[in-house]
Amino acid sequence: MGWSRDVFRVLWRALSKEVKQQVGTDRFGNRYYYIPEHKNWRGQTIREKRIVEAANKREIDYEVGDIPTEWEAWIRKTRKTPPTMEEIMKSEKYREEIKMKDKDFYEEKKLLREESNKELVTPPVQTQIKGHASAPYFGREEPSVAPTSTGKTFQPGSWVPQDGKSHNQ
Repeated sequence: MGWSRDVFRVLWRALSKEVKQQVGTDRFGNRYYYIPEHKNWRGQTIREKRIVEAANKREIDYEVGDIPTEWEAWIRKTRKTPPTMEEIMKSEKYREEIKMKDKDFYEEKKLLREESNKELVTPPVQTQIKGHASAPYFGREEPSVAPTSTGKTFQPGSWVPQDGKSHNQ
């Protein structure tokens, strides 16, 4: 099917007087063509076209970023002239500088964050607790004033009513 489509395209271009001019290639091997405005065999005016022939012929091999931004701008007609090699090299250098600055910025920010975390976090306090965890007075030197209970055992507290008055009146 693919070879018949190519044969049809060649015949159609020959009949329609469509002549494509190669204007450049990119570092990926994609070729860019320009077809000027022309009249077809029926006298209709055909607008200009800008075409890219991808280095990877299959669609599944194509990924975003396989067409450089300068060439994509030319294909989409947001720029009038195709990019020059000097312009492409200049923009590549600029992109690399931006990547390096971005990397340096985030590394510096990471170091500042680590330093501020060290200042904010206090070191753990070493404490020695005597007794057993099941004891009602665990971690305290003496039994509590309030009554406590640990399941089966009950230890009354040393609470005494104030002024000897009853609160049920």
